[in-house]
Amino acid sequence: MKQMMKQLGMEMETIEDVRRIVIETGSGNYVFDGAEVVATIMQGVTTYQITGEARFEPAAIEIPEDDVRLVMEQTGASADAARGALKATGGDIAEAILRLTAA
Repeated sequence: MKQMMKQLGMEMETIEDVRRIVIETGSGNYVFDGAEVVATIMQGVTTYQITGEARFEPAAIEIPEDDVRLVMEQTGASADAARGALKATGGDIAEAILRLTAA
């Protein structure tokens, strides 16, 4: 099999001792712990194949301090409560205000 692949101009190599692979996206990271990785080289292009279970880690939402202050002013909530409501609503100011005033 390996000889046939070589005749086709293909080479495969298993990357040893892979401990962690992280694929970063705008919404979070896909993390593979101890995945198997095979590099395939064909016509000068290297393709990596990952085999393993990934877990998704959502991106931390950055909440601007101006948004926290606005929610505090509108609701009378503490900074921690305002920040918590903004995180829970994905940074949606109006939804955070509604959440805090509806309670």
